[in-house]
Parts: sequence; structure tokens; C-alpha cells
Amino acid sequence: MNKTSVWLCTGVGAEPQLAEVEIPSLKPQEVLLRVSATGLNFADLLMIEGKYQATPPAPFALGMEVAGTVMAVGEEVTTFSAGDRVMGVPGHGGLAKHAVMPASTLRPIAPEMDEVTAAGFQIAYGTSHLALTHRARLKPGETLAVLGASGGVGLTAVEVGRQIGARVIAVARGPDKLAVAKAAGADQLVDSEDKSLLERLRSLGPIDVVYDAVGGDIGEAALRVMAPDGRFIVIGFASGRLPEIKPNHLLVKNQTVIGFYWGGYQSFNPNAVDASFAELSKWHAEGRIRPHVSHVLPFEDALTGLELLRSRKSTGKVVIAQPKQ
Repeated sequence: MNKTSVWLCTGVGAEPQLAEVEIPSLKPQEVLLRVSATGLNFADLLMIEGKYQATPPAPFALGMEVAGTVMAVGEEVTTFSAGDRVMGVPGHGGLAKHAVMPASTLRPIAPEMDEVTAAGFQIAYGTSHLALTHRARLKPGETLAVLGASGGVGLTAVEVGRQIGARVIAVARGPDKLAVAKAAGADQLVDSEDKSLLERLRSLGPIDVVYDAVGGDIGEAALRVMAPDGRFIVIGFASGRLPEIKPNHLLVKNQTVIGFYWGGYQSFNPNAVDASFAELSKWHAEGRIRPHVSHVLPFEDALTGLELLRSRKSTGKVVIAQPKQ
């Protein structure tokens, strides 16, 4: 086997194409993986547009996080063997039938976790857990507002917030998405399309921590009702617009705006990522968190999966799965 199928980005803004490419030879610290499932992320869309902070040069295969089975290992790899079930975050290249990636990007899949769950588990839960525990330092009894609460990271933030012991306000668009957030444990529900959004948030506040994966008007409204000593954690800008943040308001209320990029922690503080993942794995094994995958699609329908993200028609995760071999 010298070639494999991948979904390839050939240039900025170009629609990904299904292509056959050569499987590269294994370097000493690399692993060859037969991919079982690939989790799609909003960042995949940003990569296509050339807007993601870690977009590789074209051409490149999409797919930030994967789950699968080890087929072969490089001569210096001692952590995995052929036949092991693993999941990993290579950053790109996972939307393929086979992928070569550094062994350091992989983790074993727990016996109780299936590959579809594993493929969508790492980035979404890792982002919310590390953001809320390590950066925002959310405490039991505080009020957490999650903006974009039905999306990939937002829904996990609802769950993580509840596990920490916070009161969780879920902000999402429409009753169906709010119902998903409620099932994940949200205490209060706010429709992001409510014309009285600011007043609704104010009636539920003050808010100690805002988890903002949306930006724009919604982020600005949440910031206005944040409590003194509150923390506003910036996760992303799904609305397409950055929120306007007024430093004089932060000064008067002793508030903090915190940037968070989970991918960066893999490089400059991997120990924090490992500790976070250990706690998340324990929570999953105990049934305390329940990963939500709204769509599982075959490999050939990857573009449909990306469009579900683009059109905001999915909740939780969208996963591309391949038949067991």
C-alpha cells in the first residue's frame, strides 16, 4: 500500500478535493494510522479560508483530530504497537483513510470509548476544560455564561461548568439548540436572537465568567453584564466579528479579558494538557460527561459535514467515520 485517499486543500478559498496521495515513509518517531474517524472543527473552515493561525502551506489535508488503529511505527517509537487503538490531534492531515503523524500527538483510546466519540473528544473538551479551570479559574457557585452553547466547544463548556459546580447560562440560537444545551446541564437558557438579549442576560446576572466562542454583538452584550472581578475568556469568533472591548470598563470593574488557544498549550505547556486530559478521561469513564455527536457521515460526504458547520446546522460534533476493516 503506497497511496491513500485524503481531502486536500489546494489553495486559499478553494473547495477541498478528494485526492489520492503517496503515503510518506515513516520517520523514526512517527506512526502510520488507519483512520477510523475524524472530528471536524470550525478551525477546518478557517484553514480553507487561510484565516487560521496554524494554517499549513497548501496543499495539505484537512482533519485536526482523529481516531484509528496503529498499522506501523517508526524505529524509535516505544509507546505504541501495531493494532493499538489511538486518538490524536495532528493539527491537519487526519481527514484521510491513512495518516502519518508523530507518536507524541497520540493517546490510547480507553476501552469504554468508541472511535467516533474519541475523534470528537479531544479538542472540544480539552478547550473547555483547560480554559475554564486553568485560565478562567472558574469556582463552584459562580455564574458561567456560555456563548454558542450548542456548538462543538460550547456544549462541552456547559458540561465542564456543571462539573465544576457553577451555575450555567447557555446562550444559543433557537429552541432546538437550547434544548441540546439544557440536556447537557444548563441551568438557564437564553436565545441569542432575542431582541432583548441584553436585558435577558442582565436579569440572570451578574456573570462571573463569560466563555465566548461567538464574538460580535453577543459577546459585547455578555461583557456589559459581567460582574466586578469577572473574567471574559476569548475562545473564538464564530459570528465573524470581533467583540468591541472597552478598557475603561475593565478598569472600573476590575475585570479581566483572557485569550485562550488550546493548540498553543500542546507546545508550551504539554503538562497542563496531560493533566486536563486525565481528569476529562476520568469524568468520561464515570459517566459524568456525555459527548454529543449530532452527525456521523461517511468519508465521501466530508464536504457535507463541513457545510453543516458552516451553516450552523449541527450541534456538538460532526464526525466523519470509515467502515471497520
